[in-house]
Amino acid sequence: MYIIPDTTLILDRRPREYPLIFRDLPANEKPREKLLAYGPEALSIAELTALLLVTGTTREDVLEMSTRLVREYGEKSVFAGRDPEKLSKELDVPIVKACAIVAVGELGRRLYEHSESGFKTIRNAKDAYEYLVDMRNLPKEHLRGLYLNSHNRIIADEVISIGTVNANVIHAREVFRPAIERNAVAVILAHNHPSGESTPSLEDITITKQLVQAGKILGIRVLDHVIITKDAFMSVSADY
Repeated sequence: MYIIPDTTLILDRRPREYPLIFRDLPANEKPREKLLAYGPEALSIAELTALLLVTGTTREDVLEMSTRLVREYGEKSVFAGRDPEKLSKELDVPIVKACAIVAVGELGRRLYEHSESGFKTIRNAKDAYEYLVDMRNLPKEHLRGLYLNSHNRIIADEVISIGTVNANVIHAREVFRPAIERNAVAVILAHNHPSGESTPSLEDITITKQLVQAGKILGIRVLDHVIITKDAFMSVSADY
């Protein structure tokens, strides 16, 4: 994980869309028909996402698209984003679909915040790992931020950036912007290592120290930075 100068990402042109119904799928395997026959609990996250997206594009059908989004972005992460334009670029989907994903994520957050269970409390790196377990098998490095109130309860969950198989881009402003917008007092950062190596790199350690110092200036504590792999996790802050 390292820092590089700002870059500009350009959306591909938006291909023509086509309907949800797939002629090559048996009726009982189509998401909508499965939902009607067996209920929502019978559908995978990818199938539920396909129903949300409604249509695919000329490059991929809707189920291919939803499967790719869940595989590359994570089951929780795909609905954690709050910026449709950023999500559209990172996921390579039309802006209208990115808006739908953000809207559903926000709806879920609001309903959860008003439920009896309230906010999820994160006390340590193990709690963070259990909450972010869907990051274990992501094929690219993702940097995720859990933004906490004064009781260490999550008030925002953001995908800050997506990198390659062995590197990511970190900008301090992107790390702390959600904290400022949501009046968070602390943040726990996490990123995955697709290589399976849980030991922090020198860059991981250096950047963690830099972000801790930046947080002190802003009055926002960086409580931990957790590295997640398929079989393990490690706290950069605690061990280094």
